[in-house]
Amino acid sequence: MALRSDWSRRNCSMARGLDILGDPWTILVLREVFFGNGRFDAMKARLEVADSVLTRRLAGLVDSGLLIKKAYDDGGRTRSEYVLTEKGEDALPVLNAVTLWSEKHLPAPTEQAHMFVIHRGCGQRTSSADTCTACGQRLTAATTSWHSQTRTTSPVELATAAAGTGAAA
Repeated sequence: MALRSDWSRRNCSMARGLDILGDPWTILVLREVFFGNGRFDAMKARLEVADSVLTRRLAGLVDSGLLIKKAYDDGGRTRSEYVLTEKGEDALPVLNAVTLWSEKHLPAPTEQAHMFVIHRGCGQRTSSADTCTACGQRLTAATTSWHSQTRTTSPVELATAAAGTGAAA
């Protein structure tokens, strides 16, 4: 039984987008893939999420065309790693916007609990989800880093779409 209504055919663009991106676990899974953390066990450990929840979100993101599964060899055993498609990479401004809004309006529980969006081209933090506020250049996964102070002392270059995944239809 579905936990909510299907909004995929609504007349409202925002409702259709929320049908895919409106679940917090979905956004957090995408965050992990942008951080380059696309293997199930690594995501599960980082997110502290149940197998069933992660499995459903990954399947939904694959079905929606935001992620694809790529096989990798894990010491004689073939497993799957999840990577962004171009459609998935195009969700970056949504994740940036959530991060920027949170940094602006919600108190962090600790000094380390901050995440910043950084334009790699000029090296500056930005307060816009899609354009660098320092130099005016467009932000893409290839030109953006995230600095999650709970993860690392340095900004992390974001993962980009797997080659040949095509543009969103």
